[in-house]
Amino acid sequence: MTLLILGLALWVLAHFWKRLAPAHRAKFGEKGKMYVAIGAGAGLILMIIGYRMAEGAYYWGRTPALTGINNLLMLLSFYLFAASGSKARITQYIRHPQLTAVMVWALAHMLVNGDAASIILFGGMLVWASSEIQLINRAQPDWTPGPTVPMKKEITALIATVIVFAVVAGVHMALGYNPFG
Repeated sequence: MTLLILGLALWVLAHFWKRLAPAHRAKFGEKGKMYVAIGAGAGLILMIIGYRMAEGAYYWGRTPALTGINNLLMLLSFYLFAASGSKARITQYIRHPQLTAVMVWALAHMLVNGDAASIILFGGMLVWASSEIQLINRAQPDWTPGPTVPMKKEITALIATVIVFAVVAGVHMALGYNPFG
């Protein structure tokens, strides 16, 4: 689990750098974005390797009901992520749709994966996304929702949601994790 925890810590530190040490981050200018990308990428790789290698206690398992709830939450998560890119209507109500998507994704995965590694990984990502929202809101307290968006953007977000959900479900099945029970 060491690699998993190290990867999670690297991911969090890379993302928090701008929020917790803005002057230090600003010294690096555009190169700072590259350092964040490298840190986050390395963290992601370590989390994947660490999660696949991890062994630990199991506290609960998936049930048909939890699997169904997980899939509905995953659809919501993919929609929120797609909506942030297309600026769909929900972005008028949710200030941080991508981070909210990560929180929904993490919660969904914790419902069906009750082992220690999953609790560390998905719980850690849930805490990170929630903390990131709080840090952004503290640094930039004023928020004005954007203008009303055309229906085309909503349709784009919905189509992207369905396509990404199907692709991710296919990848999960190819890896031996059937998301449908």
